[in-house]
Amino acid sequence: MKKLILVVLIATAFVTRAQAQTGPVFPKGEISTVNNHTGTVWLRELNVADSVTDCNVAQATFAPASKLDWHIHPLGQILMITDGIGYYQEKGKPIQIVRKGDIIKCTPGVAHWHGAAPDSPFTYIAVSNGGAKNKTQWLQRVSDEEYKSLKIKN
Repeated sequence: MKKLILVVLIATAFVTRAQAQTGPVFPKGEISTVNNHTGTVWLRELNVADSVTDCNVAQATFAPASKLDWHIHPLGQILMITDGIGYYQEKGKPIQIVRKGDIIKCTPGVAHWHGAAPDSPFTYIAVSNGGAKNKTQWLQRVSDEEYKSLKIKN
């Protein structure tokens, strides 16, 4: 747990520094070619869990309207939003709008999805402890109806 807190603090320092600068802290990475999202998503692994730090850290950048499929992190995940506007939704709950500077704690074992808003790119740093024990379980696609179900409060 102490290692996870240390990694989150270091990542937060990078995010804070990035907010004071123009442009991303890390390059976008490679376009994802796996079949677990819709639209264009770039991924960059920043830390792969090992015997010293059992924590995966990655940056994901989404083109507008791009999104991950429904999925579960058995041990949870923390998302630190570094740029743009995105959506986050847990199964059975309304969509949340998330913006640069927001922190999302994905509850362990709860199905959810996240991605970019229709008119904005979206970038976050994801921190997942537990290495191989926290392998993402991919579920079904997010339907157009689900994606467009955002209720704006007046």
